[in-house]
Amino acid sequence: MDIFPEQVVKHDKTAKNLFIKIISVVLLFLVPMACLLLARVIAYFAMVGFFIFLGGIYIVWWIFKSQKVEFEYAVSGDNLNVSKIIAMRRRKKVCSVPIKEIASMEIGDKNVKNRRFRKMYFAAKNERDFDNNTYAVFKNPLYGTCLLVFNPNERIITAMRPHMNQELIKQLYYTNRR
Repeated sequence: MDIFPEQVVKHDKTAKNLFIKIISVVLLFLVPMACLLLARVIAYFAMVGFFIFLGGIYIVWWIFKSQKVEFEYAVSGDNLNVSKIIAMRRRKKVCSVPIKEIASMEIGDKNVKNRRFRKMYFAAKNERDFDNNTYAVFKNPLYGTCLLVFNPNERIITAMRPHMNQELIKQLYYTNRR
């Protein structure tokens, strides 16, 4: 019987999320008010403003729900699968990393800060938390050298260990152990 360890990490709220929410609520009231002002010229705009307001309530609710993002890490076989779950109703595959292709993996960005990558995948709790995120550098046949920023727990790392190459195991468990 195969065991597939999984971990779900909630994405932290940022200033961008708050800004989107504020703008959506402001637009919810401004657009129907503009229609009501135009209703002085043509009475038809009063009904249009009312229906825009009713539809706007649903759109604002949908925007608020869409701001809830989670990332799921799952080890299946020799692959690390990372998915983005939006509002608990939509799943989007971020990447699938062959574990044996991971060249380096470490907590903190001190060794990857000045390197250039063809593609970067962000699946971390907070993208700005440079000291606590785990940075995995791997080779992708389509893009070349890629970077995955994520926050795995010990269970995910332990499940990845049998599929890692020996240099990476030495780096993680024997030299850079926290």
